[in-house]
Amino acid sequence: MISARHIRNIGTAIILSWGWKRAGIALGAGAASVLAMAPFNAWPILFLTFPVMVWLIDGAGSGRMRGMPAAAMTGWWFGLGYFVPGLYWIGYAFLVDAPTFAWLLPFAILGLPAYLALFTAFGFALARLIWTSDASRVVALAASLTIAEWLRGHMLSGFPWNAFGYALTEPLALAQTASLIGLWGLTFLSVAIFASPAVLIDRASHGRRPWIAPAIALLLLVVMGIYGVVRLALQPTRQVAGVKLRIMQPNLPQDARFNYSAKAEVMQKYLSLSDRATGPQSTGVRDTSILIWPESAFPFFLTREADAMAQIADLLPKGTVLITGAVRAPDVPPGAKITRAYNSIYVIDHDGSVLSVYDKLHLVPFGEYLPFQDLMEKLGFEQLTKVSGGFIAGSRRKPMDVPGAPRMLPLICYEAVFPGDVAARDERPGWIINLTNDGWFGISTGPYQHLQQARLRAIEEGLPLVRAANTGVSAVIDPVGRIVARLGLGAEGVLDSPLPAAIPPTIYARLGDIPAAVLVAAALIIVIRRRAAKAV
Repeated sequence: MISARHIRNIGTAIILSWGWKRAGIALGAGAASVLAMAPFNAWPILFLTFPVMVWLIDGAGSGRMRGMPAAAMTGWWFGLGYFVPGLYWIGYAFLVDAPTFAWLLPFAILGLPAYLALFTAFGFALARLIWTSDASRVVALAASLTIAEWLRGHMLSGFPWNAFGYALTEPLALAQTASLIGLWGLTFLSVAIFASPAVLIDRASHGRRPWIAPAIALLLLVVMGIYGVVRLALQPTRQVAGVKLRIMQPNLPQDARFNYSAKAEVMQKYLSLSDRATGPQSTGVRDTSILIWPESAFPFFLTREADAMAQIADLLPKGTVLITGAVRAPDVPPGAKITRAYNSIYVIDHDGSVLSVYDKLHLVPFGEYLPFQDLMEKLGFEQLTKVSGGFIAGSRRKPMDVPGAPRMLPLICYEAVFPGDVAARDERPGWIINLTNDGWFGISTGPYQHLQQARLRAIEEGLPLVRAANTGVSAVIDPVGRIVARLGLGAEGVLDSPLPAAIPPTIYARLGDIPAAVLVAAALIIVIRRRAAKAV
């Protein structure tokens, strides 16, 4: 059994470490922390790795500028260790067209994590700036890293993937706190709770009791769990009357997606799979009111192919609509060459008419566009989707009308990972739809992380979320995060499910990130007052 003395010896050794040994400790702690994310969800490991952050910042105090440069460097190594194994799956996208993009794979696997680690470095440096010598330094770290993670989710288009707050989303009862304070509030609590054992190395003196901080952290976890259990019990899954969903998951190889010659093969697979009977009582698509296909479902401009639209009309019985992803051509004069496109969602009626369209707002850098597009193309670079000039961003996200169903909010691919971007407060939809193509990332941890993050949007907003993915994971999620139907990664098939009903707007849906901002502001005030009191 590990005693307080052993913890103190370990903590002291980490505090006194320097040079490459210190970098290695930070790198290793960051790498181990990824196990708290999907699909592992081994969040207790953070009780071992997050205290290391505190001890590393403790040991940076003897450097220049209050130890901020040393803390920042340590934070960068921790971030690099965290993001490389957490985002390794991005490399799969560069192997889809290996002759063109494989040479960029090392830059993707190491370059993006190296950039994201700068935010962790900033968080460590900010924490060191307001550091204290007592238990309040854990709060300083929680506030600083929450600010850094928020910046990571917003700066330069943002990429909040695997934010620390996702550690508290499994089991489902813990995730219910997101309905109050959202992802950034969970991030603050994650750091504060899991880093709290670091103070056990502090010596009991002048009324200090080092065990109090970890005890409060454990109590907070218990309270979160009780709140979640009660909320789940009070919110059983209810269904929207008369709405029957069918999600088609084709599991197509990614290279077939952008091969026009595969047009007939792709359409035939979609049509036959969509009408597949799933049991002795099933009549295929005739049992369905809403048929859903995934993101960018066709290697061609759907509405410019009359035969494809006719096939869709033949497939859909009266009273059934199709929601599908597709690349949409911009309006150009007849005969003009199409050089750019939108990544879109169509709602198509049973007669083949287009009822509404949504164009993706939040495009993926290097996937759907290049920063400094013209210059990069002149230098010979192109984005992974090979759309000359890059995709065009949409102008506005708003709920879409769907016949026979509540209005839905469309999200394409990684738009689902941005908390608070879901909808304007005065345009609350009845459900969220997330069309994605995680086939870019193979059989890896990436699609599971994507599902975890999309599910949290449902909990935050109190809205059901329906997810259609080319290769999985497709799922129907109720407004408190229960996965009521699911089709696994790498599977081909259809998923039939009713549509869960929304619940009243959550506190987060009403107030957004204000509660999390209040938490962080209160923490900063407490820490700064503690520093001021020590200085007197």
